[in-house]
Amino acid sequence: MWLFALFDLPVKTSIDRKNYSRFRTALLKQGFSMLQFSVYARYSGSEERGDSIIQKVKQQLPPYGQVRLMLVTDHQFGKMEVFNGKKKAKTEEPPAQLLLF
Repeated sequence: MWLFALFDLPVKTSIDRKNYSRFRTALLKQGFSMLQFSVYARYSGSEERGDSIIQKVKQQLPPYGQVRLMLVTDHQFGKMEVFNGKKKAKTEEPPAQLLLF
């Protein structure tokens, strides 16, 4: 399973920017990687593990803005097509072994 975090957060004030930075840092500390701006993903070995990660992300939600969390299977993730300009790029592979945190 892959867990996606997609978000649009305000960055108009210094407090907004601080909240954005805290949320982004929290995602990185929880093992997420940036796929593109405001789209982060992390491999989770199972749906149950994904649900526990979702609970941790919920504890870090900023006061304003929109955050979407979505679990997809390895198969669905593997069907994603990635392009850099018009050139097709390779989709990320799941880790070779289960990571323990």
